[in-house]
Amino acid sequence: MAKELNENLKTSVKDKSNGKKPTGKTGSFGGLTVDQLLHAYRLMVLSRTIDEKVFRLIKQGKGFFHLGAAGHEAAQIAFAQAMKKGVDWAFPYYRDLGFMIGLETKTHDIFLHQLCKAEDPMTGGRQMPCHWGSKEFNVPTQSSPTGTQFLQAVGTALANRRKGINAVTYVSSGEGTTSEGEFFEAVNWASREKLPVVFVIQNNKYAISVPVENQNAGKNNSVAEMMKGFENLYRQSVDGTDYLLMNAVAQSAFNYARQGKGPALIEANCVRLFSHSASDDQNKYRSKEEIEADKAKDPILKYEKLLLEKGAATQLALDEIKKEIKKHVDEAADWALSHDDPDPKTAELFVLDESGRRDKLVYEKSEPKGKPTVMVDAINHALREEMERNDKIYIFGEDVADKKGGVFTATKGLSTI
Repeated sequence: MAKELNENLKTSVKDKSNGKKPTGKTGSFGGLTVDQLLHAYRLMVLSRTIDEKVFRLIKQGKGFFHLGAAGHEAAQIAFAQAMKKGVDWAFPYYRDLGFMIGLETKTHDIFLHQLCKAEDPMTGGRQMPCHWGSKEFNVPTQSSPTGTQFLQAVGTALANRRKGINAVTYVSSGEGTTSEGEFFEAVNWASREKLPVVFVIQNNKYAISVPVENQNAGKNNSVAEMMKGFENLYRQSVDGTDYLLMNAVAQSAFNYARQGKGPALIEANCVRLFSHSASDDQNKYRSKEEIEADKAKDPILKYEKLLLEKGAATQLALDEIKKEIKKHVDEAADWALSHDDPDPKTAELFVLDESGRRDKLVYEKSEPKGKPTVMVDAINHALREEMERNDKIYIFGEDVADKKGGVFTATKGLSTI
């Protein structure tokens, strides 16, 4: 039934233009066909409709937590569409619902995750909602502490390069997280090594309740301006509510990184149309005038206006898309709600490595062999043995480099293996 839900959605809102170019007032759509334009619109509306549905479920006591993507959809979907699915890697942040939808994540899988069901393909119901993950699209399930994703992304890019894989790594956050040290460490390392990482900073001007002017030291409170001076870093600060612009920028950023020129940093200036999360009330710290001004910049409304003005769609067609998507989302939510919660007996599964690479030695019952050695040398020997056994392990980071191997020599000879 889940597959049918998603296939029905594609069929019901499919454009009938047969790939023809739009013939509106200017016909300027960056080379996109009407099919592609309306597909992007469908994804944006799908993201917004899921947002609204999850918030309603929480109010009804059927959900747990949510962080809305409303106002960020244009940027998120554009970057998802720039990825080579199954080749590139992604470390999205908690607000990246639109990004996951742009990767074509199935709606029923989104709801299984959001409702923490046993069949949740992202985490098996083990993670909080909005902790995105996908084996199919190379999206490792994310860490809760915001900012940790940056160094994970850089490490992934480094590992792919060493393996000879031409893959770009996407990593995102809001502007608030750029105040964390991990962000600067990651940009520094990626720039120095010219690693193919695309940093996407979705600047909605609020880190929960902290306005950007109270935390950002860049000119005009811009993250892109703040990061001047990094060699090899491609930087742009753009209107994140303009889908066509974001589509072009995303393609440029990925091309730059994929060509081996270095990392890219794109600051997508978005609007946050909902409160920070289901547990927040932005009316406590934002004026009504400011909230209304942001609503006028809604990327979906802007995109609808563009499609109508260019003759790419009629209002009737857009209304039909929204109607069909609402039906699809309601059905997917009901379907997910009917599924079982996780069995507590499975809580200890997947805590340790289940790939078969894990050391099978039972240390408590083993007999010590060989000559005694000091602890730091034992650590070095253990790391070397594990690296010889598991080709997925690399040593990189702070105070680990050869020839010394750190202040205690624990990683001597290991960072160049």
